Amino acid sequence: MSASDATLRRTKRNIEYRDWWFGKHNVNLFREGTIQMLTLRQIEVIRAVTVAGTVKGAAELLGVSAPGISRLMKHTESQLGIRLFSRTHGRYVPTDEARDIFSQVTAVFKSVENLQYSIEALKAGQGRVAAFAAVPSIAHHVLPAAVARLAARFPDLRMSLNTIKIEEAIDYLLLGRGEIALLSYKLDHPGLTMQLLHAGRLMAIFPTGHRLAAKDHVSVQSLVSERLIGVGLDDPYGRILHEPFRQNGLDVEYAILARTGEMIASLVGRGLGVAIIDEFSLAGPSRYPGIEIRPIAEPTAFRAYAAFNANTPRSVFADALVEQVKAEMSGATAARART
Repeated sequence: MSASDATLRRTKRNIEYRDWWFGKHNVNLFREGTIQMLTLRQIEVIRAVTVAGTVKGAAELLGVSAPGISRLMKHTESQLGIRLFSRTHGRYVPTDEARDIFSQVTAVFKSVENLQYSIEALKAGQGRVAAFAAVPSIAHHVLPAAVARLAARFPDLRMSLNTIKIEEAIDYLLLGRGEIALLSYKLDHPGLTMQLLHAGRLMAIFPTGHRLAAKDHVSVQSLVSERLIGVGLDDPYGRILHEPFRQNGLDVEYAILARTGEMIASLVGRGLGVAIIDEFSLAGPSRYPGIEIRPIAEPTAFRAYAAFNANTPRSVFADALVEQVKAEMSGATAARART
């Protein structure tokens, strides 16, 4: 493709961008101290004739008739009081008198092309690094699945992903290390904004072949007599997992204290005990061979939140991630209900 053909194609492609950029507004072109008002259409025609070199070529570029181009050119020249083009060897070339006007027209088109590039880059996420974090129960499956969807929408977006503890979220957000922290606990802090993402539930897990596998639902009372694995009560996540026992007035003693739901499930899979765990830690393809999963007979709750810095505007990428995370969490709950 020649340089001339490439220019013609680029100009034609940009016409739709110019339409909304200018809208119904006129553009001021200055000549000898007098403001002359040209419409977007007049500017397009001037540019098209300059690029194509002929009225016919300009008409093809703009998708209109050649007589219409000729009439508009005559009207524009009459309006401005100068001759814009002269014919040389069958082609239209700008006159010396119109040089200032053409330089401004070129500048206008260059600005629109730059705006077009910036919009396309923003839509693709080019030049941006988005930082997100999640607690382990959300980070092991839900966040990666949501990020995969986000990457499909913004293919040029670079991301930094972290796994954090609930208590680390405040510094992570307020010190500007990231834009979103996905949590399993609602933090009460004046510098944070909390958004409820999903209300899930807790599940009972035990080794394959365990006596509880014969039940469709497992009561917390039936778990108390078993060797329990959990998280310490000094940890917010541990208190969430312990809540069904507390609500039912049951005192429990954990045989093994772990740090994350992923570790708990792995320990249970090795036959070291039974546990209560959140459903998001169990989401996705089976990663824990050797465990059985059952709903808890008593009502339970596991809520997920997105935490933001209250003083920082959200990016389009953050809003998009929130929607993808919500979709993944709803899908995980629906999938668990079918099993």
